[in-house]
Amino acid sequence: MRFDEAYSGKVFIMSRASYEEADAVIYGMPMDWTVSFRPGSRFGPARIREASLGLEEYSPYADKHLEEVNYFDAGDIPLPFGNAARSLDIVEEYVDSLLADGKFPLGLGGEHLLSWPIFKAMYRKYPDLAIIHIDAHADLREQYEGEALSHSTPIRKACELIGAENVYSFGIRSGMREEFAYAKEAGMHLYKFDVAEPLKNVLPHLSGRPVYITIDIDVLDPAHAPGTGTAEAGGITSKELLEAQMLLSQADIQIVGADLVEVAPAYDPTEQTAIAASKFVREMLLGWVHKK
Repeated sequence: MRFDEAYSGKVFIMSRASYEEADAVIYGMPMDWTVSFRPGSRFGPARIREASLGLEEYSPYADKHLEEVNYFDAGDIPLPFGNAARSLDIVEEYVDSLLADGKFPLGLGGEHLLSWPIFKAMYRKYPDLAIIHIDAHADLREQYEGEALSHSTPIRKACELIGAENVYSFGIRSGMREEFAYAKEAGMHLYKFDVAEPLKNVLPHLSGRPVYITIDIDVLDPAHAPGTGTAEAGGITSKELLEAQMLLSQADIQIVGADLVEVAPAYDPTEQTAIAASKFVREMLLGWVHKK
């Protein structure tokens, strides 16, 4: 006899047993090889799963129950410690396989560089892709201390891949002067400090388009999410991020995948960061996943 794994903390709460029947697949990306301040986000996926045990399966935000969404938690991808390039290739290959099988990919990080291989896989399937990026940091550097593979570069890479005009960043409150200059000159859409209000204005312009959403937990103020590698004062509340998620759920856009990154549990003994992240994942499942 084996007890229900969906209530063990090893997988996200109410995860189904069948990959084949799932509409969405949760997968962890335990990598923090390029972080520039505090490491530890490789332990984020596991703590988010454990924190999900404290969730109600019903969401009053979406007025839906997790039993209404068929999703499978595949666990963490085994990534070679210290080898960023190979780790990114493995993530890209895995997301390619999910898309080929018609699954909605929902990634848990890990550092933000992990979004880069996902962008590449998504763009191959959706040539008219738009990216919504919710973060404290611009992530528009070309390199960090000589390294092009860095958690401060994925959005610059995205701009160069799909066109800066197709990239929308919200909540940004940190970056080099040159990053903000690049955003303006390249024609990307960068909104400082706030998330929900600018989203209201932007979403009608994305009507009908496939959209990938990447959320860095450090968009929240450290008062709400201290457990992250590069915390930045002056952030939004958990309530505002939930409001933003509801706006995205209700918009006339085709959400084709998402990730939530940079939960670093060691810096938050209260576990409020992982608890908040698990709630955001619940809302992603209930609001963004559509049945095949």
